[in-house]
Amino acid sequence: LLVTSASPVLVLIRSWWQGRQNRMTADSQPWTSDETVVAGGTVVLKCQVKDHEDSSLQWSNPAQQTLYFGEKRALRDNRIQLVSSTPHELSISISNVALADEGEYTCSIFTMPVRTAKSLVTVLGIPQKPIITGYKSSLREKDTATLNCHSSGSKPAAQLTWKKGDQELHGEPTRIQEDPNGKTFTVSSSVTFQVTREDDGANIVCSVNHESLKGAVRSTSQHIEVLYTPTAMIRPDPPHPREGQKLLLHCEGRGNPVPQKYLWEKEGSVPPLKMAQESALIFPFLNKSDSGTYGCTAISNMGSYKAYYTLNVNDPSPVPSSSSTYHAIIGGVVAFIVFLLLILLIFLGHYLIRHKGTYLTHEAKGSDDAPDADTAIINAEGGQSGGDDKKEYFI
Repeated sequence: LLVTSASPVLVLIRSWWQGRQNRMTADSQPWTSDETVVAGGTVVLKCQVKDHEDSSLQWSNPAQQTLYFGEKRALRDNRIQLVSSTPHELSISISNVALADEGEYTCSIFTMPVRTAKSLVTVLGIPQKPIITGYKSSLREKDTATLNCHSSGSKPAAQLTWKKGDQELHGEPTRIQEDPNGKTFTVSSSVTFQVTREDDGANIVCSVNHESLKGAVRSTSQHIEVLYTPTAMIRPDPPHPREGQKLLLHCEGRGNPVPQKYLWEKEGSVPPLKMAQESALIFPFLNKSDSGTYGCTAISNMGSYKAYYTLNVNDPSPVPSSSSTYHAIIGGVVAFIVFLLLILLIFLGHYLIRHKGTYLTHEAKGSDDAPDADTAIINAEGGQSGGDDKKEYFI
């Protein structure tokens, strides 16, 4: 009866004890994290524990070789260095990481029982610079070109892409092959396209994409040459020729190879016409008879092309000389002076009209007081006989 009555108490005690043990176990359980590192880089392994129970932490490699026990180095590898050692933490670093360093590293604490935590270290293999093959010599226009590209050393397998200048080319899917070391991969791809004359001098680029590059571009380009038939155009100099001028008709050829020979002819004339300067046809002194349609044939190893130009000789235009320019300036000055004189005469006439009537005379003095016409005439004649009495005033 006593045991039976105490059974609930025992159950409670047992439950409390198990909870305490579980908490102690969790507190003394170390923890760490998985890490990813690029080959040649540095990785830091960090192990922590809340309750160390007076025991030290330890790191060991995938081969179960102890690297550090607390602050004490156990493996003679100068790439492995102590970062931090406390009762609650043990951190180490591995520099110049190689593919062989990949694997599961173990952090242990020697309690009763021994508790461990695992850290998976993944090493990324950096892909080598791509190599392009398949281009041997110049291509002819409309030929089909096939280029191959491959890159080794990537882990995981990389992806390859193609471009022609800024234009994306759709190549075959990337092929993957494991390298002899069993850890890295070689990837390859091919692209096929028809070339045009616009592709002459273009760069075909193969790029490798991989997470280890962290956005950096790793690519190789192949410069291609395309042979194509020539084209030509005729350019007059000056653009609007006139009779009496010197004229050059330039035949400008383009092609690969560049045209090396040019033939000139005029419709209705016996070909060919003679050139005086490389590909240009020269007219030292244009005449109306030079008008007509001219043809230039540009010739290269790839073929020929004929361009046409219709020449219309315009009437000669007067060319202003220095003396005529001088005369024009003098004429302008004289016209300006005449204009000023006209303005002055207009103002002067207006002034005289406003002051009309200021002319006073004393001829026939006394005629105003005569009672009749006869007396006025007599008085006027009398006034004229006395020359001293006649005066005129002008204001």
